[in-house]
Formats: sequence, C-alpha cells, structure tokens
Amino acid sequence: MLTDEKIIQLKKFTVKPGKNIKLKDFDTEYTGKSLNKADSELLLDNGRKHLAEVQDELYAHNRYSVLIIFQAMDAAGKDGAVKHIMSGFNPLGVKVSSFKAPNSAELDHDYFWRHQLALPARGEIAIHNRSHYENVLVTKVHPEWILNEHIPGIDTVKKIDDKFWQQRYKQIRRFEKNLSDNGTIILKFFLHVSKKEQKKRFLERIDDPSKNWKFSLGDLKERAFWDDYQKVYSEALSATSTDYAPWFVIPADDKWFARLAIAAIITRQFAKLDINYPRVSQAQKEELQKAKLQLMSEKDGNGKGKKSKGEGKTKSKK
Repeated sequence: MLTDEKIIQLKKFTVKPGKNIKLKDFDTEYTGKSLNKADSELLLDNGRKHLAEVQDELYAHNRYSVLIIFQAMDAAGKDGAVKHIMSGFNPLGVKVSSFKAPNSAELDHDYFWRHQLALPARGEIAIHNRSHYENVLVTKVHPEWILNEHIPGIDTVKKIDDKFWQQRYKQIRRFEKNLSDNGTIILKFFLHVSKKEQKKRFLERIDDPSKNWKFSLGDLKERAFWDDYQKVYSEALSATSTDYAPWFVIPADDKWFARLAIAAIITRQFAKLDINYPRVSQAQKEELQKAKLQLMSEKDGNGKGKKSKGEGKTKSKK
C-alpha cells in the first residue's frame, strides 16, 4: 500500500512538536531497500488516483480545506513534486501559488497578507510553493531585508534580535492554529536536498538549453549561504512543527522517492479525516425519485416524443 509504514517509514520524516532538530540528522536520499524507481512510479500512479477520489469527497463534504506548503533550497524539486503528485487532482478544486520576493504593495501589509489571499475555501486544496515561512528563513539569513517591511520600532538591523524571531515563530503558530481551528488541514513539507545534489542539478540547468531558464546567478549567490540556511531551517522547523500543522522533512536527492513519500503522507493525513459524501435523507430520496419520473416522462427535445417504427412514412397509392 502507498501508506505502508514498513516500506516508506513515514515517522522518520516527521518533526515532533517541541523537539529541536538539526537537518544534518535527516537523510537527503532514500536509504531503504524495499523500493526502486520503477516500483515507486507504479505506487505513485495508484496514489494519485486515490487522492483524486478523496479530493472529490473533500469537495462534496464541504467542511474542510487543505493547505499544502513546500519549502526547500533551490533545485530541491518543489515544482516537480507539485506537478507529479497533484496531476491527478481536479484543477477546479486546486489552486497553486508560487511566492517570490514581495513587491511594494505586499510590503505595505503584514507578511501574512499575500498568503491569506491564496488560502483555500472549504472543499478546496491550496498548494503554496514557498510560503509565509520565507519571512523567518531568507529574511533571517538577510535580516536587512526586514527593514523593507517598515515595522514600527524596527529601524536598524541591531533591533532584529532573537526576541524578534521568537515573536515571529509565535505569530506563525497562532496564524496556523486559527486556520486549523476553522477547518484547514495544514501539511508542511521541507524537501531536504544535499549540497552535492544541488550542485549537480545546477550544472544540469546550465548544460541543458531546455533548463537554462531555471537557473539564475541569484541561486548561486544564495548557495554561498548554505550553512546559514541549514541553521535557520532547523530553527524554524523546530519552532513551528505542531500537532495541527506538522513539518515533514523529505529526502529529496532521489526525486522519485520524494514524490512518493509526499503522496503517502498526504494520503495518510486524509485518511484521518471523517469525510464522506453528504447523506441523503428519506425525504430527499423521495424527491429524487419524483425527479426521475418527471425526467423519464419528458418527450424528446423536439417536443414530439420518440417516433415509433414506420412513423412519419406515408404510403402512396397509385
């Protein structure tokens, strides 16, 4: 089965609430022996079909919404994960948002604002490729960028201290708790790629003309801060993984396994929900039967009913 713990060992990827973690303690590649790429792709295909069925129930049930967050270093495979895992979903019930650096209008609001605009309605699934977590990740590596937010009392980098970041973690937990209390299921995935694998993928983007557009010198610049990012990710995941909004650290060096593991976790979390198609009352069943009888008694679209054999033919006598 897609969610078989013996095969995928999902518990290994969960950041336990209240536990301080270090990313170096998590694998970046699949270390098991039960799977290979071919088997994984078959499992993933079956998993996509199952997720599509669950999505239909989620929409009909109309009580929950789902927010799926992807965070990662550059070239970790976020776009590919979204494409391959979510391809089975009905696009009418899924919206994908990719967040880049905030523009001036977005900076004139609190840092949650643009993400709130992209939240899912009941019955919907929203996928955020990068998210409100950028405000405790890239800004923590580059604290000078916080000054662009024009926060009262924060006018120098020196004032962006540990207390500031702890307050932001608290704000994020509160934001996600409010969403959860109102029926939003939150799943957060960190795609954990090694520095060696990132280098390999960067070189592929440079050497392959069809992938040149994916590479920018900015990506290389941020790679120089690799150790800083590993530290701030470890701190953010430790501070914000909760029972209502858990973090999962996914080995991402093997794209095929990362996609399967993500799909398996989503499937497992959906299985915990008490969702079903709306139950029809006896009175509604009787109304349905009346509607059926009415439809069956209707004539064809031309208003003349069905023609019997030979109808419309006239015999000519000579």
